[in-house]
Amino acid sequence: MPEKIRIYFLGSGAIAVPVLRRLAVSEDVALLGVGTQMDRPAGRGGRLTPTPVGTAGEALGLTVDRIPRVNEEAFLERLRQLTPHFLLVVSFGQLLKAPLLALPSLGCVNIHASLLPRYRGASPVVSVIRNGETRTGVSFMKMECGLDTGPVYESFPVELVGNERADRLERQLGEMAAETVLPVLRGIMDGRLRPTAQDHEAATFCSKIRKADGRIDWRRPAREIEAMTRAYAPWPGASFTLRTGGREFPVTVVSAAVHPELSGAPGAVLRRDKHAWIVGCGEGALELLTVSAPGKREMAATAFLNGLRGAEMCLPVDF
Repeated sequence: MPEKIRIYFLGSGAIAVPVLRRLAVSEDVALLGVGTQMDRPAGRGGRLTPTPVGTAGEALGLTVDRIPRVNEEAFLERLRQLTPHFLLVVSFGQLLKAPLLALPSLGCVNIHASLLPRYRGASPVVSVIRNGETRTGVSFMKMECGLDTGPVYESFPVELVGNERADRLERQLGEMAAETVLPVLRGIMDGRLRPTAQDHEAATFCSKIRKADGRIDWRRPAREIEAMTRAYAPWPGASFTLRTGGREFPVTVVSAAVHPELSGAPGAVLRRDKHAWIVGCGEGALELLTVSAPGKREMAATAFLNGLRGAEMCLPVDF
């Protein structure tokens, strides 16, 4: 019987959850421990909330370590005692320094949600949708001190059709990573898989998403704004300010459709009736299909318009 793969798992985001579940039930794995980011305040009440990995790990009956600083000597000493083959990292959220990277006998492996060297960084799933890419995937990378610069053991591509939402694509990539993680780690362990250096000149980068990134600029092409509605789902959402009835408030566009054949001034309401709400953009026009407002559930854009009872509206383009 092959030697079990000794793994300490580091993960935080939702994409890491399917991988953790696969490791937890595999007879080929000795899961030495699970680490995640500290619980953080969330929601209006600021209640301390576990990461998706924290929640999933405890549901599996695992002890989940909340690690404030992964490079501290206390954590390194604990790993030395556990003698892992691999430190497996999926959407963890802290940089690993050289002493930690050198600690596992077979190295630190990161599962990254892009086809490296494309979209190194913190937001690959959001970025491929926002930029209209037709292909993405997951890459198994040998970690080094640079940001996603390490050589790649293997990549698994996914073709995109143009209607993906970030949350759904993240789930799909997480499931793909879960299906492939054990064959890849076994291949590394057996010496059948060797890493190949990335083409650094072909690298592209994506930064951490901020709430302000979701602000709609009607001067942009309609196709870009529609892509935002899918890329920023569920957070931060693609939103604009609506002025109506002497007040103003944000409206989030949950889903939309592009009308390249229509044109009008950016932010101008080209149509608002019981059948459609269409807004002019820098190129083409955007039909709002589903929207939400603070304190309101998602609803059809036409139902939202009905609630305004014909009041004048303005969608400002300066912010």
